[in-house]
Amino acid sequence: MRSDAALLQLMWLASPALPVGGFSYSEGLEAAVESGHVADEAQAASWLVDQLHLGLARGELAVVSKAFGAWQRDDLSTITELNAWMTTTREAAELRQQTEQMGRSLVAWLKNRPADDRVEQLAALKPAPTWPVAFALAAAQTGASVRDAMLCFAFGWSENMVQAALKAVPLGQSAGQRILQALSAAIPEAVDHAMRLADGERQAFTPMLAILSAQHETQYSRLFRS
Repeated sequence: MRSDAALLQLMWLASPALPVGGFSYSEGLEAAVESGHVADEAQAASWLVDQLHLGLARGELAVVSKAFGAWQRDDLSTITELNAWMTTTREAAELRQQTEQMGRSLVAWLKNRPADDRVEQLAALKPAPTWPVAFALAAAQTGASVRDAMLCFAFGWSENMVQAALKAVPLGQSAGQRILQALSAAIPEAVDHAMRLADGERQAFTPMLAILSAQHETQYSRLFRS
């Protein structure tokens, strides 16, 4: 059974108040709104649930799953491979910038916590530690299970994306809560799918999202960094 301390640490990691800057990214959603793909609550909910299953579950969540175990057994070779996979599979410059910036910010946060030699190994990853790999270490430090860590990662992503939808579409708070409810209902299945993926089954293939992200880089007016 998870301990109270582990649960509280996971809640901390999922919080939008964690100083890693997740709130400043929309991961293509702002461009989807600009292009007319997302114009209301129903479309925002559908877009984000699809992104959860087709993007996050097959990519970032799968990396968290593998990296969590690798950190536990001090398997730096696997950590390095996973970090390189994250870096090289980002399909737009701003998506790569996001994972590297959030990874570096989490390293800075971890350095203010009890000493752990693995934090220095994380910081030394080139060209930068990526967000899922850094998150996996922070979650492994809590003593929680890998599945609980992945649920935490997915819920934190969902909260940030819902907040992005509220501002970009825009939507009201009640609509945001309904979207978060839909995402919460979908998260367990997405996590279980990610945990079943073999290394060769990980994917980073969301062409429409990549195109929108690239377009967002030169979008005339924008609120978010991605």
